[in-house]
Amino acid sequence: MTDLTIELASDGDHEWCAGLMASNEPWITLGRDLATCRVYCQGPQFETLIARRNGERCGCLLLHPTGVAGSPYIAAIVIEPGARGQGIGSKLLEAAESCGPQARHIFLCVSSFNPRAQRLYEHRGYSKAGEFPDYVVAGASEILMCKRLVRHS
Repeated sequence: MTDLTIELASDGDHEWCAGLMASNEPWITLGRDLATCRVYCQGPQFETLIARRNGERCGCLLLHPTGVAGSPYIAAIVIEPGARGQGIGSKLLEAAESCGPQARHIFLCVSSFNPRAQRLYEHRGYSKAGEFPDYVVAGASEILMCKRLVRHS
């Protein structure tokens, strides 16, 4: 059994997250180089969540707390290639979904050429809210997905 924790990024985590994003899909196809990923990962508008397994970083998620009409927006999620398929993405999504107790919805975009991520989001209760054809990559769409958050008072 491995020890998986999700926590807010510390200063050293931002550069690691940017490097992980820039060296993996879908950011490669989207044309997001290391400099661009650094801007996202170090941007003050984002909260960066880091997944650590047995103390080692294995994934990250960038969350804009009020990114879509005042609701949280997941700008990026990336898992180390060797750690994929082990529930880390689900745990990061769960942590993001619990942020902002007043939020009723959470949003994200997923590229049409990323069916594995689409399946994860659908499995976690996200549904398609819109589509932006040719938005970043010619011939591909960015699919806006939304999940209604259940809050207990």
